[in-house]
Amino acid sequence: MTTPTLRGIFAPTLTPFQPDLSPDIPRWIAHCQWLLEQGCHGLCPFGTTSEANSLSVEERMEMLAQLVDAGVSPDVLMPGTGCCAIPDTVRLTRHAVELGCAGVLVLPPFYYKGVSDEGLFRTFAEIIERVGDSRLRIYLYHIPPVAQVGFSLSLIERLLKHYPSTVVGIKDSSGDWNNLHALLTHFPGFGTFTGSERFLLQTLQAGGAGAINAVANVIAAAERALYDDWQSAKAAELQQQIVAFRQAFRTLPPIPALKQILADHRGDPTWLTVRPPLVGLTEAEVAEMQAALAGSPILPAREAL
Repeated sequence: MTTPTLRGIFAPTLTPFQPDLSPDIPRWIAHCQWLLEQGCHGLCPFGTTSEANSLSVEERMEMLAQLVDAGVSPDVLMPGTGCCAIPDTVRLTRHAVELGCAGVLVLPPFYYKGVSDEGLFRTFAEIIERVGDSRLRIYLYHIPPVAQVGFSLSLIERLLKHYPSTVVGIKDSSGDWNNLHALLTHFPGFGTFTGSERFLLQTLQAGGAGAINAVANVIAAAERALYDDWQSAKAAELQQQIVAFRQAFRTLPPIPALKQILADHRGDPTWLTVRPPLVGLTEAEVAEMQAALAGSPILPAREAL
């Protein structure tokens, strides 16, 4: 097994859109740069929080190229490249590798449900062989609550056996500590990231790689502080503050909610735009969230956002 190089706090970057629903690339690049300044070790453009599956292959490729051209090092990038169609995944993955990205985060093909481990293995084998580049490092994206297709321990074992230098990690967004703990236990040294802020401290205590989660778009500094000080006496309190922040809008759709927070604190209504089928929060939902977040000790000041 190849030792993964990526560790720490990664943000699945929110995507701002212009009124015509095209990606606002300059605003997006500025947000990516701010996240790194706030303490993110790296970025996962085109994750779930990025509205990635509402973006075309061409849009993703153009955005990623412009991000690298703007000076964001590909060494800290783990773009999402997983699509339902193998050729689309191969195209996005090859493009990321050619730009020098340190890794790619790959969803399983998620349209057909109830597919077998054999089918999933063949999918990833096909992707790896078609990309055909020794620099490729794949992080599996396990998110069964959304995709309804995931990675079993036996499938991961098989992928590691056949592609030990290529399949180097996983993002577990199952929301199930038992599953995450099984990954950390069965695959020591594997790049296991939690997709839930609730399990950040536990993941670090169990030797995990870190976290890739939505709230890093706003509270990256707090998550970085916990990552740096997870063995300290204040770690439990930091973890509680992070959980409380997310709990404040847990009943709301997370992408519109996070965009609302950025819009409010930056005084920038551009951030309110989401691509259909998503819609923004109602006035009542906004008021509810603002009241719940008032006084949060880890929410950055308005000028800092």
